[in-house]
Amino acid sequence: MFTDSHCHLSFPELSANLPDILSAMSQAQVDRALCICTTLEEFEAVHALARDHAMLWSTVGVHPDNEGVTEPSLDDLLDRAARPRVVGIGETGLDYYRLNGRSIADMEWQRERFRVHIRAGRQTDLPLVIHTRSASDDTLAILQEEGGFAGGGTHPVSRGVFHCFTETEAVARAALDLGFMISFSGILTFRNAADLREVARFVPLDRMLIETDSPYLAPVPYRGKTNNPALVPFVARQIAEIRGLAEETVAQATSENFDRLFTRVVSSS
Repeated sequence: MFTDSHCHLSFPELSANLPDILSAMSQAQVDRALCICTTLEEFEAVHALARDHAMLWSTVGVHPDNEGVTEPSLDDLLDRAARPRVVGIGETGLDYYRLNGRSIADMEWQRERFRVHIRAGRQTDLPLVIHTRSASDDTLAILQEEGGFAGGGTHPVSRGVFHCFTETEAVARAALDLGFMISFSGILTFRNAADLREVARFVPLDRMLIETDSPYLAPVPYRGKTNNPALVPFVARQIAEIRGLAEETVAQATSENFDRLFTRVVSSS
């Protein structure tokens, strides 16, 4: 019924309790979850989750905020993306939130890393999982520059999802205009997220995903606790309330959207 489009089951907070989490997912009618890769060093563990559990899938990528890790080459990403049950490229994007005394100009290494991921997505025709924080203008600009447009270039137009969306309606509109989907997390249930709830009212239901980003961002009433994919129905419930829909309608729509975006899930099933 429900699909968690973004979680980190390889992180130690969750991997140590994986059997209990999978059981809780089943009880909560969370049929599938996408396990997100954040470093090349982590990839084998993330991929093993997808390989060993029929309800789990994998991506490959290096998070924009990760430093001191192996820098991904295009070949690195293409090689891992070719493996079974790898369905997306990322987590990738830009994050200027913690500059640590550096300027935005100093973050060119992040922008180049992002471009490598976009090129991998185009060459594999896999969707991008986009992270953007305090960097939406550059994120959108680079996607426009690198992503290509219908009828142009030799590779498919970039597609994907802006995950854990916390930006403005204007950013959402720009992402939608580029052909991307928008994913909402447990932040949507927070008391101070009124503006974000308005964005969730604006985004078309057929362009929307839900996620936990677990182990982070547990929804109300579990805020402050360790999150896990079994709690993604709380995000669907909040969207249903915002839009005056049945929870089951949101669950069905977001799961169908997941299948439409991550086409390898359907072709491998």
